Amino acid sequence: MARYALLLLPSANRVYARSSTPLAVAELAVFGQSALGRELPSATTTVLGGVPYLEFDADELGPRQTSFLANMSSIFALFEVEPRGLLKPVELHRLDRFDDDLITIQKYQGKTNEQFTKLLLNVTLMASAFAAEMLDRKLTVLDPLCGRGTTMNQALMYGYDAAGVDIDQKDFDAYSAFIKSWLKRKRIKHKVDYDSPVRREGKIAGRRLQVTLAASRDDWKEGENQQLDMVCADTTRALEFFRPSSFDLIVTDAPYGVHHGSRTSARGLTRHPQDLLAAAVPAWIQLLRPGGAIGIAWNTFVAPRAAASTILTEAGLDVADSGPYLDFRHRVDQAIQRDIIVARRP
Repeated sequence: MARYALLLLPSANRVYARSSTPLAVAELAVFGQSALGRELPSATTTVLGGVPYLEFDADELGPRQTSFLANMSSIFALFEVEPRGLLKPVELHRLDRFDDDLITIQKYQGKTNEQFTKLLLNVTLMASAFAAEMLDRKLTVLDPLCGRGTTMNQALMYGYDAAGVDIDQKDFDAYSAFIKSWLKRKRIKHKVDYDSPVRREGKIAGRRLQVTLAASRDDWKEGENQQLDMVCADTTRALEFFRPSSFDLIVTDAPYGVHHGSRTSARGLTRHPQDLLAAAVPAWIQLLRPGGAIGIAWNTFVAPRAAASTILTEAGLDVADSGPYLDFRHRVDQAIQRDIIVARRP
């Protein structure tokens, strides 16, 4: 049995930083259950040299196990604690394929914290049947309420294919302009496959941006490409744009009912995530492969966890409602208490 000390990634978001330690404990436990295949004793906070760490015991971790932990949203460095309290650095190999400004450079009101976005994606992946394939396979990720693309960008960072749906024309235009500019500025090999309105029965049903890109010129030559696909349309119509059972993961941060609303075809603009989920989840689930998982973050002040769980269960999903999956609730501000719920398609 070895002892490890995990140094948390500093957070530029002051409010999120206060919640980072308990969220890291829960995330580590989820990784232990799914990716590492072992139950890790609950990590404890300790101070070494005046710096706080999370310490935990585990059978000695090999390179593959530490490669999983390297992708935790909260990790900055990992050390093995040797006798007399000496810290031996553990080499970490992250999945990151691009510079991190892909995720950090966009600044706008209502943007989800980048660390939390990565946490949400990780927890959803760990709840799926594909957790053990995180390092080896190009997964497909859909954010059906994608805004300006933070989740899609995190999926691209991992080397996955990314797709998104959002009804806001301004968000679509802003993301389209950003990603095209970023790819050119970074000299990343890419091709815009499609950037035009989508017509259904002679009427414009939405707009669509499709991009093929590769992390390196060698990947491009070998055809090791990634796909980016964003649609500007009502999320309840997602099945009109994507094939059923085409995504491994569906990951989204639902409207909080405070700064931004959501839209459904039946009720128009609504600020209640429960109404949105009830209208959209049946379509989203059809896009999910068997064994795939859906992860949703939302404001518990406007929709209780039980209501979200009922919607997912009635859609035929198995909700992860025990252990560390219940430990992600945290305060964002006075009006928002955020939580995560994940569920797997049988």
